[in-house]
Amino acid sequence: MSEFKLADRLSALPPYLFAAIDKAKAEVAAKGMDIISLGIGDPDLPTPDFIIEALYASAKKAANHRYPDYVGMLAYRQAVADWYKQRFDVDLDPKTEVVSLIGSKEGIAHFPLAYVNPGDTVLVATPNYPVYGIATQFAGGVVEYLPLVEENDFLVDLDAISNDTWAKAKMIFVCYPNNPTAATATKPFYEKLIEKAKEFDVIVVSDAAYTEIYYDPDNKPISIFECEGAKDVCIEFHSLSKTYNMTGWRVGMAVGNQSLIAGLGKIKENVDSGIFQAVQEAGIAALRDGEPFAENFRAIYKERRDVVSAALTKIGIKHRIPDASFYLWCNTPEGYKSSEFVTNVLKQTGVVLTPGNGFGTPGEGYFRISLTVNNDKLEEAVSRISKL
Repeated sequence: MSEFKLADRLSALPPYLFAAIDKAKAEVAAKGMDIISLGIGDPDLPTPDFIIEALYASAKKAANHRYPDYVGMLAYRQAVADWYKQRFDVDLDPKTEVVSLIGSKEGIAHFPLAYVNPGDTVLVATPNYPVYGIATQFAGGVVEYLPLVEENDFLVDLDAISNDTWAKAKMIFVCYPNNPTAATATKPFYEKLIEKAKEFDVIVVSDAAYTEIYYDPDNKPISIFECEGAKDVCIEFHSLSKTYNMTGWRVGMAVGNQSLIAGLGKIKENVDSGIFQAVQEAGIAALRDGEPFAENFRAIYKERRDVVSAALTKIGIKHRIPDASFYLWCNTPEGYKSSEFVTNVLKQTGVVLTPGNGFGTPGEGYFRISLTVNNDKLEEAVSRISKL
């Protein structure tokens, strides 16, 4: 069989973090070891029945068996706009300021193609979701990473970015609540980011996929669009995946600046044919009626968070107690590098963790725990780690 050389854009990429973790996990499982996976952030809780029932009813409609609109059904986009108004008190025009996505990852991966030319600089706050940098490279852009450090609560130090860097940047990626550190952004931070972006004509890309996984109802994560001027320079990506346990459904949205939404829509016209309309109608049901279920999921994650935090404290592993997301960002034990520790844990205990440096250089010295298994398995995982 012939061997064909990959395109340079693929050959230049490192192995995708979570694919590499799955491979290592499979190798250990093949040896007969019981695996507890705290790696990828894939909710173990089922999608609520009412959403599944909505899909079933919609899938039987013949009209939904044809090609959907590229940018999404207007009814779905209206449901997104209604949800943003209810949740964040943000007004959106569903016709021009909302586009449907086949999961937020798809939209994030395609967005730089609309605005980044070869050689353009894109700023990426790191540790980060790997897709930001990969998407930039696919578009021919040059990634300049901005370190997120504990001393600054894992917020981008906007004052540390030189005017020369701002001047050459085409866009900046930020993610709050942050994956992987679980840090949350403040309104003053977003206001300053918007001010800088407007001054230097930089596109702000906000990944807000985890805003609905929070633990204090009096301190909910905010949308960047709650800040004045955000629509001048911002696009925000969101998803139903984490909020309603719909990771496999592949349904999300981008909202914000009309021209940025139109640019992303232009890419989507040429590379996909939209989301199955029955999935969009199920998404409408989720956005309209899903809040009581999301509240229940938050209570479950909070209990898990507290169980793991107590267990980690007991064995002397430092960590952040998150206000949002279902991740714990933990310090590796003294004497270990991130990958070394995670590999050792996997091989000796069967517990899958994610190395912090897999999200970027500033993640060295940390590892991430995902709260996507039940309490018994979480306690068992930490117990196994304690015996190393």
